[in-house]
Amino acid sequence: MTGLRWGILATGGIAAAFASDLRTAGLDLVAVGSRSQESADAFAARFDIPRAHGSYQALVADPDVDIIYVATPHPMHHEDARLALEHGKHALVEKSFTLNRDEAEGLQRLAAEKGLIVMEAMWTRYLPHMVRIREIIAEGTLGEIRAVSADHTQNLPTDLTHRLNAIELGGGALLDLGVYPISFIWDVLGEPATIQATARLIETGADAEVATIMTHAGGAISTSLSSSRTSGPNQAVVLGTAARIEIDRVWYAPTSFRVVDAHGTVLEEYTSSVEGRGMQYQAFAAEGAVAHGDPSGALLALPVAESVGIMGTLDEIRRQIGVSYPTES
Repeated sequence: MTGLRWGILATGGIAAAFASDLRTAGLDLVAVGSRSQESADAFAARFDIPRAHGSYQALVADPDVDIIYVATPHPMHHEDARLALEHGKHALVEKSFTLNRDEAEGLQRLAAEKGLIVMEAMWTRYLPHMVRIREIIAEGTLGEIRAVSADHTQNLPTDLTHRLNAIELGGGALLDLGVYPISFIWDVLGEPATIQATARLIETGADAEVATIMTHAGGAISTSLSSSRTSGPNQAVVLGTAARIEIDRVWYAPTSFRVVDAHGTVLEEYTSSVEGRGMQYQAFAAEGAVAHGDPSGALLALPVAESVGIMGTLDEIRRQIGVSYPTES
């Protein structure tokens, strides 16, 4: 099956960004679901969506929807993605994939049982500049990779009642921001062998800054820094014995990079040319996985098994910094 019919579950800011990019790409966005009919109607009118459902249940029951983008806050990802899968819909689930590894494994098992695709909406993995970076690494241009470093730092709202600071909503820098560099490190170096993490917590118990040092196969080292209270360079670097990749601001969005050899010679310069935010590329990947009959998502840039592993890394970071969410069992 190609040309999947998309539904969007929830109507917040990230849902709007995704809807805009689906429209830019000419993909088939047919329905939206919200907890209120008024919100669904307004979102549908804004993005010219044919059907607006006043509940998530109504959306997942819509027979004309093939795949659902789950755009609710972190604690609802597991429940809402499960709802979609139980109704026979493929699911693209906002990052972080779930609150923890146990929830992620549950979605992985259910999707496998149903023969459906479930994937994390880590849109960065599918952007053209990241595709090219993986090609360069695979070609051996960098030699042996010895280190990866990335930051994701933003000056976000400080209101303690805001979702980003509310521990009961999975608030904090780690799940909103830190998941980007941690996922990138996994992409380049694979699963960490050791993890060291430190953080500064705010009054709500959420993390405002998180830093990690991890080791990987062959002794490679990675470092990450995430902050919701300050805006930093938002750059990333992959260091190899023969060359390095310097990814410009903002590294996790469409941007430029250069490959520089050990003598300082620029071997390649790359500049992205992407319409919109670039979230459509993950939608293309999801449709491709369904078309190829690949329910495990093994052909994806981020298979569900890897999303499960990344959630395990985030769990260990949280254990070390002393962050837990009230909704976790």
